[in-house]
Amino acid sequence: METIKTNETTSMLSKVPEVTLYFWIIKILCTTVGETAADFLNVNLGFGLTGTSIVIGALLLVAMFLQFKAKKYIPSFYWLTVFLISIFGTLVTDNLTDNMGIPLEVSAIVFSVFLVLTFALWYAKEKTLSIHSIFTKRREAFYWLTILFTFALGTASGDLMAESLGLGYLATGVIVCAVIASVTVAWRLGLDSVLAFWIAYIMTRPLGASLGDLLSQPQDNGGLGLGATVTSAIFILAIMLIVIFLSVTKRDLIATSRKAVTDTKQNSVFWQTAVVICVLVLAAGTGYFWRHATLQDALPQGDSSGSVTQAFPQGDISNFRKITEDTLSLVQAGNLSAAKSHVSDLETAWDTAQARLKPINKTKWTEIDNSIDKVLRQLRAAHQDAEACKTALESLLTALS
Repeated sequence: METIKTNETTSMLSKVPEVTLYFWIIKILCTTVGETAADFLNVNLGFGLTGTSIVIGALLLVAMFLQFKAKKYIPSFYWLTVFLISIFGTLVTDNLTDNMGIPLEVSAIVFSVFLVLTFALWYAKEKTLSIHSIFTKRREAFYWLTILFTFALGTASGDLMAESLGLGYLATGVIVCAVIASVTVAWRLGLDSVLAFWIAYIMTRPLGASLGDLLSQPQDNGGLGLGATVTSAIFILAIMLIVIFLSVTKRDLIATSRKAVTDTKQNSVFWQTAVVICVLVLAAGTGYFWRHATLQDALPQGDSSGSVTQAFPQGDISNFRKITEDTLSLVQAGNLSAAKSHVSDLETAWDTAQARLKPINKTKWTEIDNSIDKVLRQLRAAHQDAEACKTALESLLTALS
């Protein structure tokens, strides 16, 4: 750690906020917006995953420059960076899943490994993972890299639970809350505070994502139907108000002198970490295989392997085609507003059937899912193009053949 003069000791503050109730409130709000804002830019504004990723990536670079340039914790810079990195982390996972066809299971495992390796390297270099020790550029770099992986991992695990495994947004949120509550109790009983913090930080990502989907998704799909636009606007406003409040009151400053921070009782912490990781892996693995086996048992008889040659149930395909054809008729009649409203039925029906259909034929499911995304982007674009909407719908009908 760099040496500083005595008269600077009391004025140098950490580059991150104190962990207070305000911290967790804004963190959950940011993770919620990360889910809904990505959907809003991708679908509602028609940017697409690639366009949205480029825009948010560029904004994130600007925010990171301001954050690293600052000499102390500035609420507006810090939370702007968290806000943007939450969206970018969501987009990383979405790109891997939708554009590259990488299963959420693989993404969750890969990001878990990256996260563990980042923690290991951070600790090897700095001998601490404490949030109260972010006083150097290297520690700050480790901190933000960790944050990025927590958001990407949280998105993958949250989508895996809620959608691929068909648990739904509410059930996923309840499970994550139960884990966070268990960690809180363990911390009260002696679990290392740094370990407890990072577990809770990781788990708030799927919690926020589930909350965002619960609020924004249609009621028929298990949500409250507020939509991505309204949900994003509400939470962004809430974040801005709290950040303004903290900027004025300075209630989340770490008002301690800049000094060496190292973790104590290393053997105890290592054992606790090993036990916690084993418990989480065992619980997650058991739950996944149990739920996966349940879904496999529900597959049509004759081929439970989920091979790419197996077809979707005709009843589902007929329903999707009927909604698509009706939407296309509205477009051809020049009623784009009604078509935009009607296509939500297709989105709801498709999302509801995801957990049941995806295991049957992942390749075909991805093809249709991408076609539906294109339809949604065209019909929900700020400036609708009737011909582009018609082309997207016709392509979807071909995919449903």
